Amino acid sequence: MLNRVVLVGRLTKDPDLRYTASGKAVANFTIAVNRPFSNQQGDREADFINCVIWNKAAENLANYMSKGSLIGIDGNLQTRNYDGQDGKKVYVTEVLAGSVQFLESKNKTASNSGNQNQGSNQPNTNTPPDGAEPIDISDDDLPF
Repeated sequence: MLNRVVLVGRLTKDPDLRYTASGKAVANFTIAVNRPFSNQQGDREADFINCVIWNKAAENLANYMSKGSLIGIDGNLQTRNYDGQDGKKVYVTEVLAGSVQFLESKNKTASNSGNQNQGSNQPNTNTPPDGAEPIDISDDDLPF
């Protein structure tokens, strides 16, 4: 049997770090993952995936990543249930992340969110790393 999930997306809000009664760290977070195709109106849609991570990885995620950060996760899908306040069973499906990769620095995330607030007619001041040649490719040509 195989149950493996690999996702790349952006945090929709800051991770929610908590500690169990025994002192284990646990962070709940949601990532927005773009679908690889456009809808009939030509817009890209995203899925919002609920995730949980434990221990030191949870603390690192909460300490170093925030809303808008690009991350990659590797884990598995799990379903759990509990009795809600109204007495009905509540089912939750989420990704139990085994590891998280930080795909951009915290400073880059801050500058990206700042750039989003600027007008769309602002020139792109991003420069490629030393020795790298810029490429001319459309987002529609990318496989992700």
